[in-house]
Amino acid sequence: MQTHFRLLFAGLATTLAMSACVTINIYFPEAAAEKAADKIIDDVWQLNGAGKDEQPAGEAQPTPAQGQE
Repeated sequence: MQTHFRLLFAGLATTLAMSACVTINIYFPEAAAEKAADKIIDDVWQLNGAGKDEQPAGEAQPTPAQGQE
């Protein structure tokens, strides 16, 4: 009976050790990620109804300088 536990323990330990050696690395190209981020930002701006040259809602518009009219 004790031999079965030792075999079971050895099998579990081996399985754990083998699975711990597996890693998955994912690399994202920087240019592609930046391009995707720019596209998302442009899409959000279009959904808000603001163009690229317009200021976002909530930002103060510049006022004319005093004394100039």
